Amino acid sequence: MTSATRRGLIGVEPIDPPEQPAVLIVPDPLTFADVPLLCARLRGLYGAGAREVVCDFGAVTRADLAVVEAVARLRLTARRAGGRVVLRNAGAGLVALLDLAGLGLDSP
Repeated sequence: MTSATRRGLIGVEPIDPPEQPAVLIVPDPLTFADVPLLCARLRGLYGAGAREVVCDFGAVTRADLAVVEAVARLRLTARRAGGRVVLRNAGAGLVALLDLAGLGLDSP
């Protein structure tokens, strides 16, 4: 059995690194007036081709109803765009408040 060598193929060709999700940084302080702008930014990321967006809440120091509203609206925006949001760096207070509101991290 003879194996033919193909010209130009030496070793393994590089494979593109796995696609990294886009990241949306949630600012602090967050007000109800900021929520539409965050949703517009999220829609822009989906419009640019993102399928999953990581929403980073690491800067948020106070969990309040404006943050709960932001999470609810961001999830709704993602669902309407056919995408997915993942919350990152949500503090214990925010996690507890989201659970209380029925928007826990495991909720759709």
